[in-house]
Amino acid sequence: MHVASMIRTHPQVGGDAAPNETLIRCIEACLDCAQTCIACADACLAEDTVEQLRQCIRLDLDCADLCQVTATVASRCTGANQTTLRALLAACAEACRVCGEECERHGEMHGHCRICAAACHHCEQLCRQVGDAVAPVLQ
Repeated sequence: MHVASMIRTHPQVGGDAAPNETLIRCIEACLDCAQTCIACADACLAEDTVEQLRQCIRLDLDCADLCQVTATVASRCTGANQTTLRALLAACAEACRVCGEECERHGEMHGHCRICAAACHHCEQLCRQVGDAVAPVLQ
């Protein structure tokens, strides 16, 4: 991924200022989780037991959308909107938690759900870590 390279070359981050490595890992985890959730939802649709996977599909798609928007907003370095970023990180972490738990329920039977659960739990952890460090005020 090019997340770190792009953030390091941003005029307001470059030079002597060190980019927030945890934030970079969080952005990468969000993008990875979004792709994984989309692929899991698609794989669920192809399963013979699709009726039993409806909630999993819904949660995969919700999680993918929240991960994508969180990564997008977190990638912006110009100006600040810490209140929105903090809210998005919390929402993303919660979507990842719920999706990860649902995918775990199907993980023994469906490898794609097992992989998705792992991606969700990783993303949840990083979103919570970054969210705890973001000041909840506009700058």
